Amino acid sequence: QVQLVESGGGLVQAGGSLRLSCIASGLTYMFYRMGWFRQAPGKEREFVAAISWSLGNTDYADSVKGRFSISRDNAKNTLYLQMNSLKPEDTAVYYCAVGVGTDLVRLPQQYTNWGQGTQVTVSS
Repeated sequence: QVQLVESGGGLVQAGGSLRLSCIASGLTYMFYRMGWFRQAPGKEREFVAAISWSLGNTDYADSVKGRFSISRDNAKNTLYLQMNSLKPEDTAVYYCAVGVGTDLVRLPQQYTNWGQGTQVTVSS
């Protein structure tokens, strides 16, 4: 069974940086898509970024393109989200997720396993 554990959230001032990590266990297939999503209070969960676990190609939401970078370390079974130039509107609970397949998709329904989430708060 796939399990995901996020870490790295916290409180940061606008313009600052954070790096989120997500350790994955139970990955038995060759092809996975890994994604980061976020959910702010009163809002729906939204796509942030995705990466193909085997191919390394990436996709980003327009709102974070140029500021966030998704990467993975296959040897450590760890997914990362480097967040730079943070804005107050980036405040949310951030979740990592995994789905089977190589195509990068943005719909939460295409991801089958989720972490517990980590809070990111950006103060103005």
